[in-house]
Amino acid sequence: MSGSSSDSSAPFETHVVFNQPPPFVGRDLWADDVALVEAVRREGGASFNARLAAYGALAGDELYRLGFDANRDRPRLRTHDAQGHRIDTVEFHPAYHALMGTAKQHGVAGLSWHEAMAGAHVARAALSYLHHQAEAGTSCPLTMTHAAVAVLRGQPHLRAWADKAAAPVYDARDVPAADKPGITLGMGMTEKQGGSDVRANTTRAEPIDGERYRLVGHKWFFSAPMCDGFLVLAQAPGGLTCLLMPRRLADGDRNAFRLMRLKDKLGDWANASGEVEFCGAQAWRVGEEGRGVATIIPMVMMTRLDCLLGGAAEMRMALAQALHHARHRRTFGKRLLDHPLMANVLADLALESEAATVLALRVAGAVDRAGHDAAEAAFARLGTALGKYWVCKRVAVFVNEAQECLGGAGYVEESPLPRLYRQAPLNSIWEGSGNIQCLDVLRTLSREPDALAALQAELAAVATQHPAYADALQRWSAAGLPAEAQARVFCERTALLLQAALLLRAGSPLAEAFIRSRLQGGHGLAFGTLPEGEDCSGVIARALPT
Repeated sequence: MSGSSSDSSAPFETHVVFNQPPPFVGRDLWADDVALVEAVRREGGASFNARLAAYGALAGDELYRLGFDANRDRPRLRTHDAQGHRIDTVEFHPAYHALMGTAKQHGVAGLSWHEAMAGAHVARAALSYLHHQAEAGTSCPLTMTHAAVAVLRGQPHLRAWADKAAAPVYDARDVPAADKPGITLGMGMTEKQGGSDVRANTTRAEPIDGERYRLVGHKWFFSAPMCDGFLVLAQAPGGLTCLLMPRRLADGDRNAFRLMRLKDKLGDWANASGEVEFCGAQAWRVGEEGRGVATIIPMVMMTRLDCLLGGAAEMRMALAQALHHARHRRTFGKRLLDHPLMANVLADLALESEAATVLALRVAGAVDRAGHDAAEAAFARLGTALGKYWVCKRVAVFVNEAQECLGGAGYVEESPLPRLYRQAPLNSIWEGSGNIQCLDVLRTLSREPDALAALQAELAAVATQHPAYADALQRWSAAGLPAEAQARVFCERTALLLQAALLLRAGSPLAEAFIRSRLQGGHGLAFGTLPEGEDCSGVIARALPT
């Protein structure tokens, strides 16, 4: 025999792999994000920086890796065990539980409650933003658990539920909530015939004794069905009422509801959403009979904020992927990043991303201060709906543009971009679609003078800093509130004006480019249409450190 083993393998070697970017994993999502760090400091959350830094490192490495596994092996519904007993159990990949455990431990679902102090809501919002970049599906039960505390903590007979939901402990066992140190909470609002019109719900809440009821009916969307309890809306004798329905009763028995099937969703694959039928399930009243919508509003405000945060987070991860690729990939003799047209695209995306982050954290700051500042409370009510509408509306086209920066590599599942693209429409639909948000903005501005005053004050505070901004503000003020059919146009212009104001207030080096492109008409309908003369390289350098 002649020749070495390396010689014999030589005929099978067809090419050398080169001109490929290194793996993205291993990045620090906190240290990389200048806009986030600045926004947290500006909104009063800097005392939690060490906590955020620790989670940013986890999110860009361990949690980032886990996200692929949690989405690759989707949840499975098991209605019966091998002996034929009804069990209504959803099985998840272990990565899902690892993500949930890490998130709960670090305060993604409860920091603002179990360490209530100035800046805690801001820090919790930043934790949610970081977590969502690594894996968005688990954000659903984390968000609902956090938001439900806002409702339950005001109910003395349910205070233990609120405390366990806020606790930094994840316990995946299917046992009664009383036997767990920490719990998760889901929700069931939507029915087949109603959608966003929850007053059309037909599920009945039949009184048993005092605060206890029996539920009979259905829910068309039942979020995170393996949670320990669920806030639901049902028709009690006094009208639409909010109730807390446990998964397991105190004696360990399953509550009387059936999981009919899991939704086959476009995205959000790591998380389960189902359809459920209530067959006399026991539940405890939350708030007064007939005041279900009013009772649930604090939770909805919190979940809508997380929709806004999620949209900003998805933009940020998509941008980071595009920049990482463009810095390492070479085409036609130079880095992809150094081609002027690609630089325009990336800088435009960076502008959009930073403006979304600044807006999301400003609303989180208002929520943080709402308890002792009426103007901030008013701004939070308005800013949540306005921000959710605009940022969530922009995510899908943003992620698609980032995919295009990678070419075909952005369309395959080895990249997180396909998952982000599937996820992108969710936050614009969940907790009230775009039209609902726009109508809410108009309703708030027309019925709540303090909300209009808070918005006007926010916009006017920086009017002297930029003449083009001042002109845009004057036109907006002169136009007044529109008719319903023009609500989207109004909300879009208002959101852009507010984002410009926040960038100016922050002293962001991107404020000038944002105003020129978004307020002065120097921008086309697609990304990559920044006007001539913009410092694209400076914008890009700020967006993702090397």
